[in-house]
Amino acid sequence: MALAEDFQAIVDSLPEDWTDLELDMRIADESRYVEAALYLAACNARPYSHHDWHWRLLVAHRFGHAAAEPTVHGVLRLIDEAGIEGELTVRETRSGRVEVTQMWGRPQSAREEFRRLRAQ
Repeated sequence: MALAEDFQAIVDSLPEDWTDLELDMRIADESRYVEAALYLAACNARPYSHHDWHWRLLVAHRFGHAAAEPTVHGVLRLIDEAGIEGELTVRETRSGRVEVTQMWGRPQSAREEFRRLRAQ
């Protein structure tokens, strides 16, 4: 199965309120490590130095300090199109967290727009 398809299957299996996802990724042909790293720079993947797995991917659902889900999916699709084979494994998921935003001093229209965007 392709990396993008694996990723989509993982995301589809998560509950609706998931917030963070940590994945480890390994490529089959280590001679293509630099090429894969160029693609993965777009989603800020963290490389491992001395480990079985090559990268840690941090994914955010709707908010947070990680790469957005569509970005990670797009990067993995590009890696698939380049013919780089690999595998993903889930390390950790978090769900049920909510974004905290300071609304003091903001107009009511900004508050309502924020609520509308986050209700999706």
